[in-house]
Amino acid sequence: MYSSYVLIDVEPGMEKSVFNTISKLSLISDANLLLGDHDIIVKIQAEDMREIGNFVINSIRSIEGVSNTKTLACAMF
Repeated sequence: MYSSYVLIDVEPGMEKSVFNTISKLSLISDANLLLGDHDIIVKIQAEDMREIGNFVINSIRSIEGVSNTKTLACAMF
């Protein structure tokens, strides 16, 4: 199982709507609203990194109000 954290920037006023939508997505294991440089952080868990990449592109970036994402892949030892 692979994990990644995604920092999400949202258009002003869309934070709650985007958060509610993202929280219901299948691969999201945790989601939190943030104060500071980014608006939302989510933890994604999937079988491989390709699945995570496709999920970010197709499921998160396509949500109305999402303006930018930054994916942080967790190291596997």
